[in-house]
Amino acid sequence: MATYSDIAAWVKERYGWTPNTGWIAHCKELNGLLVRSGARGGNSERLVRCPPSKRAAIEEAFRQFRMLNY
Repeated sequence: MATYSDIAAWVKERYGWTPNTGWIAHCKELNGLLVRSGARGGNSERLVRCPPSKRAAIEEAFRQFRMLNY
């Protein structure tokens, strides 16, 4: 599975902006992918949500790295 850095680099190369790691984690949650635990320990609500305008690019990166089949 691709790392957060791999996903961020792919999006940066293709779209010219770097996604926040919180945005990547939020998109992973929305797509049912395993999210690594962070400093919050996983018990509170996500503080950083991915803007809807950035979601498609991050999900395309997931498909590129075969993390999503659809």
